[in-house]
Amino acid sequence: MSIWVLVADASRARLFSAAKPASPLAEIKDMANPEARLHEGDLVTDKDGRGMGPGGKHGVDANPVHKQELGERFAIQLIQELDKARTNGDFSKLYVVAPPRFLGLWRKHLPATLKAAVSGEVDKDLTTQTADVIRRQLPDFL
Repeated sequence: MSIWVLVADASRARLFSAAKPASPLAEIKDMANPEARLHEGDLVTDKDGRGMGPGGKHGVDANPVHKQELGERFAIQLIQELDKARTNGDFSKLYVVAPPRFLGLWRKHLPATLKAAVSGEVDKDLTTQTADVIRRQLPDFL
């Protein structure tokens, strides 16, 4: 069984594998969530509303929940895929590398069965880095 490393943020996830604890990483999958890169205003069809206040009419900002929902959906999608791979015995250990905000979404939806397979987390955004740079952020022996 191999060791897997998930490097993700709300818009992209890369999955790497290491055959042995000291092995280099080999990329096995690249997944994208391009909508998460859009601005909140591009995700909603209606314009912001207008309100009446003490100073007269003013704009009312939309609540920026759409980007959060997209990030949560992507985290859930990744969790489901990884939990299926864990059930199939595709990996023995999992390391997760993600920025703090996405790591929070990840943890929120992580089932206990998959959580038991997570051997470590790194709270950095390394989705655009090379496999060598990512490997240096992980323990010497996975």
